[in-house]
Amino acid sequence: MSRTFKNFLFFSSFLKFITFLIMVTFLFSLTGCSIPNFAKPSKVTKNMPVNAKERARKNVDEGRGISLKGAIGGRRSTTYQFSTSNPLWRATLELIDFIPLSTVDYSGGIIITDWYSDSQSSSDSIKITIRFLSNEIQSNSVKIIVHNKKCKTNEICNISEVDSKIKLELQKSILVNAAKLEKEFKKSKK
Repeated sequence: MSRTFKNFLFFSSFLKFITFLIMVTFLFSLTGCSIPNFAKPSKVTKNMPVNAKERARKNVDEGRGISLKGAIGGRRSTTYQFSTSNPLWRATLELIDFIPLSTVDYSGGIIITDWYSDSQSSSDSIKITIRFLSNEIQSNSVKIIVHNKKCKTNEICNISEVDSKIKLELQKSILVNAAKLEKEFKKSKK
């Protein structure tokens, strides 16, 4: 073996040994690292409820919540209203309880029924969309859209928006029932 080849083997082995030492040192240095304080979970105080529903109730009681009004216009308390306490919502659900519901989203303020037809005409059905624009009992607080679906044979259907008296009757009935519910609620609070 030539001397240069021996030197090359020695140098190659030396580089492998140095690489191994660097890797071992790096590995040991990583095991000594810990999680930074900002990433560690904060300690739970004894007066903070563990149950998520209890924490949410405590936040509501303290008036804490996410609100753009508070971020833009200063610190104000947040008002919470649930579907059981909203007379428009309750009146609507009571009024259309015989129709299957497709979408019900209280936070989004929308109720969409499934296609409904009475037993007399199976080829003609309606779908009602009710949007709540406000919690106030006013005629402009509720927007109602009625779609009509007329089907011929072989499932060829024509769907169109209907501007009929159904829309006005629904709106009137919802507002009247909501006013009654609100009156009963105020009477029961006294």
